[in-house]
Amino acid sequence: MNETIMAAARERAAGHRRRFDLRFEAYFDALPERLDTPALSRFTPRCLELLRDLSLRGGKRLRVALLYEAARLVTTDPVPGLAEAALSIELLQTHGLVHDDIIDDAPLRRGGPSTYYTYRREFPTADRTALGLAVLAGDLAAFLSMRVLLEADVPAELRQAMLEVQLDAGAETVAGQIVDLERDLRRIPDEEFLHTVCEYKSTRYSVLAPLRLGLLAAGEHLGGEVNARLCRYAIPVGIGGQLRDDYLDLFADEDSTGKSTGADLRAGRRSYAVSALLAAADEEQRAVVESALGDPHCPAATVERVRELARRLGVDRKLRADMRRCAETAAAEAGTWRPHWREEAVAFFAGLPLANVVRE
Repeated sequence: MNETIMAAARERAAGHRRRFDLRFEAYFDALPERLDTPALSRFTPRCLELLRDLSLRGGKRLRVALLYEAARLVTTDPVPGLAEAALSIELLQTHGLVHDDIIDDAPLRRGGPSTYYTYRREFPTADRTALGLAVLAGDLAAFLSMRVLLEADVPAELRQAMLEVQLDAGAETVAGQIVDLERDLRRIPDEEFLHTVCEYKSTRYSVLAPLRLGLLAAGEHLGGEVNARLCRYAIPVGIGGQLRDDYLDLFADEDSTGKSTGADLRAGRRSYAVSALLAAADEEQRAVVESALGDPHCPAATVERVRELARRLGVDRKLRADMRRCAETAAAEAGTWRPHWREEAVAFFAGLPLANVVRE
């Protein structure tokens, strides 16, 4: 893949992120006045403050880039409804992060405390209150995600279609969370099961929904062939992204990820990295991994021992090779779009997956 194309994809994605972050900040600035909440409540403003903090704290905004570039597959004209769709996508992401951190008992997110752990610190003697407030914060973000789409200045039929995409994505993500927990009760999940978890937990809302929303807003009809085309691209992109996250969790450092290193290991998650390690290890080595797996108090020295074992067994090389294979598959699929959509936007979709791999 041409370095110029990959660099252009990175720069376009960065531009979308900069513009969206300003709009997201403005959304949260206006939200307290627009949302009808109990005037006497102290907890509600704090909830909005924490949702704002988590939402604005970071994130690559690749969903936003996918949304806007999907519309550019059809037209370069301004497209009504994209701004609201972008807000909806990222609010749904905030919902997912808040609930993920409750399920995973995760203290860190995006370089700062998770919403759940913030509430735990604020209510050290009221565990149920802290848990309840974190759950409700995530719920509120989900409802706001749907509400913002209803404010889009687009025809009612289009608004309905976009809302259906997001509602489906939200429901499928919850199903993905359920099967994610099921995965962790399997000693060594096979690749098909790992791919299924990835598709439902992240790919459908992180890749497929933004593509569908962008095309819908731009006036494209999402018929059978168009949807099949999007799925052939979204699935390897989603798997590659999850492989990257799992790779970073085991092999990167906390400063670069904004999350605790070895979090998957401590939480007992059979991620792509952990599953590959278990599959490659012999019985003695597997016992070392399993002694740490699911131990929330697993010391850093033990995580480092597992990491070195994974390197000796070539797990890091396998994951990088799998990431590249997914990126190349997605790029090849995007290349088949040229007879159907605009070349400049097609080049973005061809360059983006490999650009994300190369930066490692």
